[in-house]
Amino acid sequence: MGRQVAVALYVLALVVVVVGVDVLFFRHYFWARLAANVGIVLVFAAFYLRFLKHP
Repeated sequence: MGRQVAVALYVLALVVVVVGVDVLFFRHYFWARLAANVGIVLVFAAFYLRFLKHP
């Protein structure tokens, strides 16, 4: 059960960062916002695969 809570918190952090960056920096710039969101998701995915995924 603890693993599921950790993953849920990780996904919640991802959503908070994406929405925060969208609202603060890229509100009126669609392509820049899309590129930033893709980059953020890739960074979170790389961090997850490198440090949080169990072998």
